Amino acid sequence: MYNSLLWLTSPFVKAHLKKRMADGKEDANRFYERFGEASRVRPGGQVVWIHAASVGEAMSALPLIQALLLMKSDRVVLLTTGTVTSARLMEDRLPTGAFHQYIPIDTKEAVCRFLDYWQPQIAIWMESEIWPNLINQTAARRIPMLMLNARITTSSFNLWRKTGGLAKKLIKKFKYIHAQSEVAGERLKYLGAEKVEVLGNLKFCSPPLPFVKEPFSILREALNNRKVWLAASTHKGEEAIVAAAHLELRSKLNSLLTIIVPRHPERGDEIMAKLEEAGFNVARRSLGQGVAEDTEIYLADTIGELGLFYRLCDVVFIGGSLVPKGGQNLLEAARLHCAIMHGPDMSNFEEIAEDMKNSNAVVMVKDGSDLIHATHRLLSEARIRGELASKANQVVKSGESLLAHLVSVIERELVEANK
Repeated sequence: MYNSLLWLTSPFVKAHLKKRMADGKEDANRFYERFGEASRVRPGGQVVWIHAASVGEAMSALPLIQALLLMKSDRVVLLTTGTVTSARLMEDRLPTGAFHQYIPIDTKEAVCRFLDYWQPQIAIWMESEIWPNLINQTAARRIPMLMLNARITTSSFNLWRKTGGLAKKLIKKFKYIHAQSEVAGERLKYLGAEKVEVLGNLKFCSPPLPFVKEPFSILREALNNRKVWLAASTHKGEEAIVAAAHLELRSKLNSLLTIIVPRHPERGDEIMAKLEEAGFNVARRSLGQGVAEDTEIYLADTIGELGLFYRLCDVVFIGGSLVPKGGQNLLEAARLHCAIMHGPDMSNFEEIAEDMKNSNAVVMVKDGSDLIHATHRLLSEARIRGELASKANQVVKSGESLLAHLVSVIERELVEANK
């Protein structure tokens, strides 16, 4: 039924992908990869395939990729993702011996074309993307499948448990599942998972986000002891809340600078226009503009520079959380000793948010008024700011023993597969 529906709707699927390409959400130069066509020659030797949906999952996979490549000299790692942003980031960050392809759309033809060409020895799903054809066709080729860092949100769980036996048939095909939390583990067992270990979050093992020293030094000098805070990975609707907070805070904090890093840099034109219309003095990073003494808001609409801004700013608001987008990863800021605030919707990172909350390592703000109050307090009181950052950093360190165990599980499955 699923494949019949895909066949009937295939013209609409292709039209949708072409619209995404026109909007910059698909890679025009590598569009055919979405239909299972490879853009490079398959290397010889063992291919370990890791699928990570987007930026967060791909970043979590980097330490694992590095460790797996160190274990075997003739091994390569094929990383697939589904977004242009993640592909661009991985271009710079994948180690030698690893390469990126876009994940094919979940039609049987595209999936078969992809698997027949790459012939991976093992398939590793990061987190919990469930694509029926990818799972079934991988299992049909007797390729062992693992799900690492698995999580399943309340909404996804409610959706999958309504599918009758479909979820169980798919989940049972995974030979091993590592769950981020007890809640995720229990939900996956309910859906049919047989071998589940609850071991913590692989995101804890990720290295600090990188940065380039020269632009960091230039920006640090430009800030010139100003009070600075960062709104990171903001979504539509949040920039207005952040700008209103700046308007209120600048009367209490002299020379305040607010830095906004939108989750989707292609929204830069739209954000800039609205900020200027509201009367703010704005500098825009993508245009090469620097921070001047009279700059009020610095719009950093670039890709891959959060590591730089987390190092510059002690106080950070994590976006996607004051609007219903499920939040963004808190750990990247925690790893770089930031005092962190987030909004009420952290449904995409609920386990991490819960760990942070239980350790009193974050401040949850329910609206713009709360954001103003919390930002003012953190910028004004160094002791409170330092304590919050220290607690967040301790939460990160608590999960760093996980990587070696997962590598041993993967190596064991590869040995078993070759018997």
